[in-house]
Amino acid sequence: MNEDSDDQDSADSASGVRGEAGSAQVSDTARTVLVVATLAFLVNFWAWALLAPLAPFLGQSMRLTPFTQALLVALPVMIGSLGRVPVGSLTDRYGARPMFTLLSLLTIIPVLTIGYFGSSMPVLMIAAILLGLGGTTFAIGVPAVNAWFPRRRRGAALGLFGLGTGGTAIASFTTIPLIKAFGPTAPFNTVALALAVMAVLCWTLLRDPADRSVPPESMVRRTTDTLRMPVTWQLAILYALTFGGFVAFSVYLPSYLKNAFALDPADAAFRTAGFVVIAVVARPIGGWLSDHLSGIQVLGGCCVLAGLLASIVSFELPLIPIGTITFLCLAAVLGAGAGAVFALVGTLAPAGKVGAVTGVVGAAGGLGGFFPPLVMGSIYGAVGDYTFGLVLLAATALLCALLTYTALRHRATTD
Repeated sequence: MNEDSDDQDSADSASGVRGEAGSAQVSDTARTVLVVATLAFLVNFWAWALLAPLAPFLGQSMRLTPFTQALLVALPVMIGSLGRVPVGSLTDRYGARPMFTLLSLLTIIPVLTIGYFGSSMPVLMIAAILLGLGGTTFAIGVPAVNAWFPRRRRGAALGLFGLGTGGTAIASFTTIPLIKAFGPTAPFNTVALALAVMAVLCWTLLRDPADRSVPPESMVRRTTDTLRMPVTWQLAILYALTFGGFVAFSVYLPSYLKNAFALDPADAAFRTAGFVVIAVVARPIGGWLSDHLSGIQVLGGCCVLAGLLASIVSFELPLIPIGTITFLCLAAVLGAGAGAVFALVGTLAPAGKVGAVTGVVGAAGGLGGFFPPLVMGSIYGAVGDYTFGLVLLAATALLCALLTYTALRHRATTD
């Protein structure tokens, strides 16, 4: 990068974070970073979610038990979640540009492995683990966007970045139709090409602020310090509910709808995509509301509503119309709640540790999506019913509302 470009980036980064006390101006570079980071996140999430729409077919063709089928779709979630901790810290040190480029390229490997060698169960399991690389990119985008936007615009900006979670909806909508139209490797070839294109765009268009401070501590020290902050754990628990609930339903809802309501796999995948779309659209709304209202009130209200809606779903009422409406409302409050959590991350996390905090909180969100499918699969395999699992979700949501209105509210008012 030449000297003039460095000067421009310095000016853009200054304007991107200026205006805490007044009307903040958002630079063109900030907008470019937001758009490119969101697209890169979306494509990587598309790759991350490729196995979920195929789970019912794989379960039938490979004669998998309900637990094994749930484990297969949960493995990328677990690795993508745990991997956010080191990836967030590495982003604090090296910046978003090289990290987004590298992770996009690496995710191509498991995508093509599943597409061409997925008939072997050991290979499929290993590739499912590596597919988690795509899920780690969340911890790259949040500090990248956060660095370019002023405090009073971060909730909306991070909410818009969260639209990248719509990659799971793309996977639900396109995977089976692509296979039917062009053959079994079509969705994997498509995603691999999209990842390669995004790697080029990230390297070409992404910029880190010229005044970005590089943390002097090691990754282990930053992670340890981050884990010692109470706000990290408070936000992590709340994101485990909101985003974790979204992830859990996005990967397990096809199996749930097939088992509970005898839907065919294509219909179940389509309805799951609708759930995902609603949650994704609601996320920036939650961030925007947090910018203009109280993030605590938005998040607490979403937790209360999630508890009530999960209680209704546990009765397994007729899918049309009551069950469908309830599920879509649940998707909306989970999405808005996830947006509110990261609006609070943008304001409560120390400036030099946004990536590290994002990694831990993001990991908690992903892990929040890892365990419910296993629990639901185990419960259904044992008793042939999902009621107890949904009651657990309702109780957890109400406890999270209590946490929001007590400890987190105290933290927000004292920081």
